[in-house]
Amino acid sequence: MAETTREEDAIRLVVERLKSAFGATHSPAEVEEAVAKAHATFAGRPVREFVPVLVERRARIILHESAG
Repeated sequence: MAETTREEDAIRLVVERLKSAFGATHSPAEVEEAVAKAHATFAGRPVREFVPVLVERRARIILHESAG
């Protein structure tokens, strides 16, 4: 359970970082949607330690692609 809370806290930090990084081109809702979409791709994976880092990378790709 503590691991889940740590991951959720880390994902919230990812959302905040990406809102700052993409605030000029994307709404907060778009950032949250990109993070949720990226996070969903790791659902059910047994190793959770690096999920927040991977989610941030994937969400950045999603946001860059949708900015064009």
